[in-house]
Order: sequence, then structure tokens, then C-alpha cells
Amino acid sequence: MTRSATIPAVVPILLVFLFAGCAGGGKKPPQPAAVQVKAPRWDELRGATFHGIAESKQPVTLRDGRWEGPPSAPGGASRPSLELVGDFQLFADLDGDGASEAVVLLAGNSGGTGTNNYLAVVDRKGAGLENLATTLVGDRVELRAARIEGRRILLDLVQAGESDAMCCPGELVTRTFELSGEELTEPVVATSTGRLALATIADREWVLLAWDIGEPAPKTPVVTLALKEGRITGNAGCNGYFATATAGDQPGAIVLGAAGSTKKLCPPSVMQVEERYLPQLSRVTRYGFLAGRLALTYRTDGGVGTMLFEEKR
Repeated sequence: MTRSATIPAVVPILLVFLFAGCAGGGKKPPQPAAVQVKAPRWDELRGATFHGIAESKQPVTLRDGRWEGPPSAPGGASRPSLELVGDFQLFADLDGDGASEAVVLLAGNSGGTGTNNYLAVVDRKGAGLENLATTLVGDRVELRAARIEGRRILLDLVQAGESDAMCCPGELVTRTFELSGEELTEPVVATSTGRLALATIADREWVLLAWDIGEPAPKTPVVTLALKEGRITGNAGCNGYFATATAGDQPGAIVLGAAGSTKKLCPPSVMQVEERYLPQLSRVTRYGFLAGRLALTYRTDGGVGTMLFEEKR
């Protein structure tokens, strides 16, 4: 039915309400409460569809937080992929509609050694989600911290400087992103804040979150790490420990000395944590960041692993 067809039927009803309002002292009829639009949930984001992804010419729909495409070459084992990074998410009203959107990170791989890092904004539309905008942040870029100021997204990053190899980014920068229509733009020039060094992770206490990516560490006992004046200290679960720490030849490289510790005995479940942590720590060769967490890369018999820590609040 067209709008003009409904007017004659509505007019008498409006007159009744107007008359009732005059008779009742001018009271206004109750107004319906505004419907609050909830921001996208993490479980929904793990199945969202994203566009603007270099690893695919078509929009990509995640399943359990991950997408994998067909082989890059017929019969090949290498496949392009896209993954929702960690449990990173921010919420803010970036488009001014009164409802909060979700800001997430995505990691894409075309089958080689590089990793394309994307920033994406997702909104709720009806019963589903809509990817409002996606932008490439860079290859092998590391996120140290993120925040919202006004309607802008600020990322503290480690990225490759002019003289850095792609494997080993060392430039500390702050970059600003803004939602403009269907694009995420950078309205201001990136601000350099120095070079990645041991001082970047020093003078604060870190708490172990994961033995490796995708393998959470137990919440108890609490394992900690702190770096100050070339020395790592902390609690390995039962005993305090200490070791020397020196910078390597490339940004993010670290050399740890043999660890010493106190000699207390604790329950077997606690000792098992300590007996795993200290050997892994002794094999650490690199430090960096993953979605705002400290990432320590260590050697394994079959390759490498990455312990994740969060800053103690």
C-alpha cells in the first residue's frame, strides 16, 4: 500500500488522540522506548563475512574464526587463509549512528612467509552483521596497543623501518584510522615513537597467558616475567627465577643466560607448570607483540613456539 493511500484512514484516529489530549490537560501519549542495538558479539564475529581481503577476490566468510581457500596452484598444498586474531576487539560508535561497532584484527596469508594484517569494522544490521570497512595495516606488523579516541582508532605498532628486513620489524609508530563512508582512512601521518628495544618491554610485569598460540596456560599458578637493567626475573609458579638478558643483532632478537631459581617444593600440579616454563624460557630467541600481548618466540624440536603474556594490571 502506498503512503498516500493510508492518509485518509489515519486522519480520524489522529483527531481522536488530539481531542483526548485537550480534554486530559494536554498530556502526551506515552512514547515507545528506543530500541538499543547491541554491538557484535565475539562468537558472531567468528562467523562474519569480510571484504577487501587480498588473499581472495571474493568476500570471505569465516568459520570458527578462520577461512581457508582453494590451493594457490592446482594440486598444491599451499592455500590462502584468513584468521580472526586472538580475542582482540574494541567497541565504539565510529559512524555516529548511536550504536557501537566492533573493531577487529585479521591475519591473512597467501601461502608464503608473509602475514597481511587487516583492521576491520563490523556493525550489526538487522539479524546479521555487516563488515563496514576493511583496510590493510601491513605485512608482519605487530600490534603493541590499541585505543579509541573520539571516533578514531589509534594503533601502537611495530613495523618495518627503512633499513629493517621484513622478518624483523623494528620501528615503533602510532597510526590513526578513521571510518569514512565505506573506507578506513588514515587522516594523519604516522607518528614515530622510537625503535624496538629491550627497554620497550622493561619496567613492567607480565603474566603468562599461553604456552603457545592456541594453547592457553593454566590461570594458577600465576607465572610472571619482568625485565630490568639487563636481567629477567619473575615467578615460575613455585620458585622465583632470574637470568641475564641481552639484545641480539636484529630488532626483537634476545639472548637469555642460564636461569637460576630458588629451591622450594610445591604440589605436583604447580611443579609441572614450572618444569615446563623454565625450559621454554631458556630457548627464547625473539620478543615481539601479538594483538597487544608480549610474544616470546622459542625453539622447539620441530620448529618454534610462541609464549604469550599480558601486562599485569
